[in-house]
Amino acid sequence: MSTAFPVLTAAEMRAGEQKTIDAGTSVDTLMERAGAAIAEAVWRIAGGSEVLILCGPGNNGGDGYVAARLLRDRGMTIRLAASAPAKAEAAARAAARWTGPIETLAEAKRAAVIVDALFGTGLTRPLDPATADGLARLCTSAHRRIAVDLPSGIATDDGTVLGAVPRFDLTIALGALKPSHLLLPAAEHCGQVAVADIGLGPIDGRTHRIVRPSFIAPPHDANKYSRGKLVVLAGEMSGASLLSALAGQRAGAGYVELLGSEGDAPPHALVRRAWSERALDDPRISAIVVGPGLGRGKSARARLDAALATGKPLVLDADALTLIGKSRHDRLAGHILTPHWGEFTRLFGDGGKDRLTQARNAAAQSGAIVLLKGADSIVAHPDGRAAIASLASSWLASAGTGDVLAGIIGALLAGGQAPFEAAQAGIWLHAEAARLAGPVLIADDLIAHLPTALAACL
Repeated sequence: MSTAFPVLTAAEMRAGEQKTIDAGTSVDTLMERAGAAIAEAVWRIAGGSEVLILCGPGNNGGDGYVAARLLRDRGMTIRLAASAPAKAEAAARAAARWTGPIETLAEAKRAAVIVDALFGTGLTRPLDPATADGLARLCTSAHRRIAVDLPSGIATDDGTVLGAVPRFDLTIALGALKPSHLLLPAAEHCGQVAVADIGLGPIDGRTHRIVRPSFIAPPHDANKYSRGKLVVLAGEMSGASLLSALAGQRAGAGYVELLGSEGDAPPHALVRRAWSERALDDPRISAIVVGPGLGRGKSARARLDAALATGKPLVLDADALTLIGKSRHDRLAGHILTPHWGEFTRLFGDGGKDRLTQARNAAAQSGAIVLLKGADSIVAHPDGRAAIASLASSWLASAGTGDVLAGIIGALLAGGQAPFEAAQAGIWLHAEAARLAGPVLIADDLIAHLPTALAACL
């Protein structure tokens, strides 16, 4: 799994910048690089339109002053408005190199393209009313809205929107992604996010964005068991477990068995067997999915206990999570939990912190890989690592899509992927299948599009 897209908190970003400065790169050089990246993006988007760049008093504003100067040198019509004089030393030097007029934010006239360089990484409080009103007024009438690093009024680390924040068409992330580029509700205000390389050195971070996984086709000497035998436990709602099993087949498992569901309905490649605890003794089983459609009665609990007793890697979803509750976390280490927020709070409670922090805490507490599902899904490892998915299709808010995800992850786990990587790859395939399926999808549509999604990873 690639980590080419690190996601840095404000503190990690500051540490990375300081490390780069200590290695001999000046703040002014970093600012020139950031301004050049902003200017290039604006040049490509704005065409011949008039551009208004809004600058704040800090280094984010300094980046805006540099961009304004470089774009003016390219012959573009550039206006600049400031919410306050530049205060940071490097920003003041950048402002001094801008020789054009500086309007006040309150009096600035509208423009077709707005560039928000007021505040970026590190903001912890809402914008003052005058600044917020000025930004909103100018963004409302603009045809294109571009934010530098983060839209002003958004916290960096947890997806919080600190006040009334306009929605932007493009956000230029300087140096690296930040959590709020991916986490709701902030991510919806960022629009498309592009990462600008400003020459930072290697940065230590515990979080990355989930990217397209890389698979290889089975070798010619593969067999159905070497590709992985996946068992899905059926229960009271046979449709949910069937969705998981079918998804497991289409996600690459060589042998999928639906245990606890008899009959011989298509597809005939899916093995259906009556429930037997002894069936779980098969040493060829590589992974088990338990929870979709399982139920919550005595029979369901017995099947869950039998699965936990096998020592096989498990994907625990839906009813299995409810049965586990808040009292049985000692049996979860090494497995993959796939709760939505309601299931998560039943398992771990609501600690009142952001989703990323709570997912990390839950993984550390349980020893499990925790996949906290949502449009901004998070995968957390017990050692503190985490991965965040780009926003997925809102059409996934449909019955059964979570059962499909459990089956996909089960297949990847059965195929030999480590749990942390299997959860991430499953999230990507699930989202890609949804993109291919288009609007008004149902869970069954995802299964049909999984082969195409997977083919993009070969």
